[in-house]
Amino acid sequence: MRRLPTVALLAALLLVPGCTARTAPAAPVPTPPGASAATGMSGLDVVFLATLAAHTEQTLEMVRLSRDRVTDPKLRTLVAAIEVTESDELATMRGWLRDAGPAVAEAVRRHDHGGHGIAAEDMARLRAAPDGAVDRVLLDLLAPHQDAAADLARAHQTVGADARVRDLARRVEQSRTAEVSLMAGLAAARRA
Repeated sequence: MRRLPTVALLAALLLVPGCTARTAPAAPVPTPPGASAATGMSGLDVVFLATLAAHTEQTLEMVRLSRDRVTDPKLRTLVAAIEVTESDELATMRGWLRDAGPAVAEAVRRHDHGGHGIAAEDMARLRAAPDGAVDRVLLDLLAPHQDAAADLARAHQTVGADARVRDLARRVEQSRTAEVSLMAGLAAARRA
């Protein structure tokens, strides 16, 4: 798989149709009260957090649509782990964005992610999957979705200004890469 250069990947997020940062800040975001100036978020930190938060919301929707219908015990365990981990990460991201101030919250609110991520028809496919096909459909959708999150996080580690956000990106890259590897093994076992 070809990897985009880090800055190009993050810049591409701003150019994706439907994902327009109409008011995303380009300059450093004012440091929230009580935070050190060394951990102030840049515009790229904000775009990363907003994009990853939207991505995570889709992941959690997929997990919730399938968790009670998954039949493979290993996939069921993975789904439960994803739900716990990503719910916590989402709360953290939302908190950081909220703490960055009202201008950032407004920019994030106005950022439209409708043109990327899991398409509505794919979510409908997961909803409509017969019980025996849920595992396969979930693996088909979730593996590339988590791989995209790993790519986004990998890119942000070299361009982020805020150490906390870069650390989150590192952890996201590691966990999503491990999940994709695990899902590849589960998919291969299903084919065998």
